[in-house]
Amino acid sequence: MTKVTQKSKTIYGLKVRTTNEKEMNPETAKIGALWGEYFAKILPTLPEGTQGYGVYANYASDAFGEFDVFAGSEVVNDALEKVTLEEGNYLCFKTNGELPQAVIDTWGEIWTYFSDEHCKEVRAYKTDYELYLNESEAEIYIGVE
Repeated sequence: MTKVTQKSKTIYGLKVRTTNEKEMNPETAKIGALWGEYFAKILPTLPEGTQGYGVYANYASDAFGEFDVFAGSEVVNDALEKVTLEEGNYLCFKTNGELPQAVIDTWGEIWTYFSDEHCKEVRAYKTDYELYLNESEAEIYIGVE
């Protein structure tokens, strides 16, 4: 993991509002269906090689409250929802392997990292995001104060 400073950028895509609790139950989970719709309807319209983003934003509070999830790209499309990645400091966690499982596993590592009583970083709960580099590599950026 490395600490980086990011400039703001806008992502265009599809959005759902959910909670981590809802995502643990297959009957109420929304993120999988969001990505399914993105791959079926949006990805085929994008230029080849466009990098995908999964963005977590508009947190009601913290990891236990509601938040928005976006599946999108930097390709401007005013017909889609848009979200701005907040400028600021992020911790970057790299993942490599079969997607989406490698990303899911890395989120587990992120939860463990931030729940450690000796963790020196504090999550900002403004925007967090996944950047998909290719079919087997991604980076997860967690906003920190």
